[in-house]
Amino acid sequence: MKTFAIAGLAALLATPVFAADPTGLWLTPTRSGQVEISKCGAGLCGRLVSSEGLKADPALKDVNNSNASLRGRALKGLTILTGFSGGPQEWSGGSIYNAEDGKTYSGTITMDGDNTLKLRGCVVVPLCKTQVWTRLR
Repeated sequence: MKTFAIAGLAALLATPVFAADPTGLWLTPTRSGQVEISKCGAGLCGRLVSSEGLKADPALKDVNNSNASLRGRALKGLTILTGFSGGPQEWSGGSIYNAEDGKTYSGTITMDGDNTLKLRGCVVVPLCKTQVWTRLR
């Protein structure tokens, strides 16, 4: 019996560990934002699904966009993460659009377990901010 338990433990430890998959629905730490991350070609992208503001007014527009011609577009469904490549643990080279200030930042996404990711946005390194997002599904 003891040999079986040791053999079972050895097999479990020898099983390769796969990095968590970042695709899914994520809760942001500000304004109850929900972002759906999906595969876009070989990379990752993400769109805004919900927030406190969108719950109050689903027709909210991108009024803070630094590009005046884009201020009429809807926030619901807006792609806010684009161009992230890499994996399986970290994706970089992407852009993060922040609808609160209307600006786009360079960014990285790093998985921290199955249900947590760290999203880092930078104006210019070292002027960066990191948020921790929690998986909803």
